[in-house]
Amino acid sequence: MGSFSIWHWLVVGIIILLLFGKGRFSDMMGDVAKGIKSFKKGMAEDDEAKPAPRIDAASGTTVDAEKQADKAS
Repeated sequence: MGSFSIWHWLVVGIIILLLFGKGRFSDMMGDVAKGIKSFKKGMAEDDEAKPAPRIDAASGTTVDAEKQADKAS
């Protein structure tokens, strides 16, 4: 009951290749890479500075950028 020999790892590797195949494995890695890029892009968008809220002169209240955009459209 020692560690696995080279033959055990060879059989496991062959079974994994048969189950997933070369094409499936590369497709999965491509999907993982796309996911990481998308995550990084999303994090970069969150880090961008948001415009400071504007103070409405008539009422003296702050107006958010989203509310400004809603009023404009």
